[in-house]
Amino acid sequence: MRYLAGKHVLVGITGGIAAYKIPDLIRKLGKAGAKTRIVMTPAAKQFVTPMTLQTLSGHPVYCHPSRPSADNAMDHIELARWADCLLVAPATAHSLARLAHGLADDLISTLYLATSSPTFIAPAMNTRMWTHTATQTNVGVLKSRGIFFIEPESGQQACGDEGPGRMAEPETILDNLNHHFGPAEGPAILVTAGPTHEDIDPVRFIGNRSSGKMGFALAEYAHRLRLPVTLVHGPTTFPPPEGIPSFAVRSAEEMLGVITRQLPQHDIFISAAAVADYQPASPENKKSSKHHNIMTLALKPAPDILAETAKISGQCLRIGFAAETHDLEKHALEKLQRKQLDMIIANPVGLEDSGMESDYNQACVYWSTKKKHFPRTSKQALAKQLIDLILELYREKNTVKDS
Repeated sequence: MRYLAGKHVLVGITGGIAAYKIPDLIRKLGKAGAKTRIVMTPAAKQFVTPMTLQTLSGHPVYCHPSRPSADNAMDHIELARWADCLLVAPATAHSLARLAHGLADDLISTLYLATSSPTFIAPAMNTRMWTHTATQTNVGVLKSRGIFFIEPESGQQACGDEGPGRMAEPETILDNLNHHFGPAEGPAILVTAGPTHEDIDPVRFIGNRSSGKMGFALAEYAHRLRLPVTLVHGPTTFPPPEGIPSFAVRSAEEMLGVITRQLPQHDIFISAAAVADYQPASPENKKSSKHHNIMTLALKPAPDILAETAKISGQCLRIGFAAETHDLEKHALEKLQRKQLDMIIANPVGLEDSGMESDYNQACVYWSTKKKHFPRTSKQALAKQLIDLILELYREKNTVKDS
């Protein structure tokens, strides 16, 4: 835990039963050399006492009222400047909603808005509350802002229910913080995202419904793991994740050019972009006027990025995507073989609120003789599952190679 030594960790505790684990976390942070300050909501005091936390941290605990008094009205600014990171643990469903909507009606939410340091959130709540669409929407909003989530664990909960929602153990939280402050390490990952636009004329183009959300989520989660990540994306309606080296392109030809230059410096290539299969054979320099009721457009194949990268990838692990309306497994396995991929991630399209343009997705993953199904979930949650699986395959291949 050497990377936490001397770091200022600001801990915000909200009113959940998992608050009983926080004294152990504060003790472990102290042993790792971190300096802690603690903020509690009134509800949190029902589960753990301020005196216990003050004793362990060695500093007074901020037990804020609903409205800070004039004497401590600037505490949130001073604390926000002091912190190297803000950790909200446990974070209840209510606190997630408050943070996602930018409310500033208590000290924790005010600190979240005031700090420029990284924010970590360790949720804890009933499994039905955690999986509810409203909660997952709030989680997606916060993740899109660069918040680091320490995912809840599955198991039996205080109410007797089974499932995800238990706050991560103090050791897991500590590992996440330590990893964040440590040096970037691990395989370098190149990710593509979004559509390509193949121009017909200066006004019109051939495109598709890809939003780039899945590719962005993959790059963002890999970045959260402190892996070296490079992102190449087509035209999207929202910016790429902050802190990731990115290349914006328009056409399949431009995307291939950037990938060709970048691929030799990377260990894993994830081709999540929805690249056009065809492009106009002769794009017009001027806008085409409407002279006839029927227009014939001559097309030619666009550059096949996966086929081209097979020629230059060397030992790079290559992951492809397949969006299919029918015969998902058949088409995915054919593409896996044809493109000489190490893994393919197949998404059914045309389903309600899933896939292209949606914030949700599902996937069937195929590699070697194996396959794994991931049911519908948020794209951020699916990105975590996919990156974890890809890294597992990467380690397996490198273990075999080194043995």
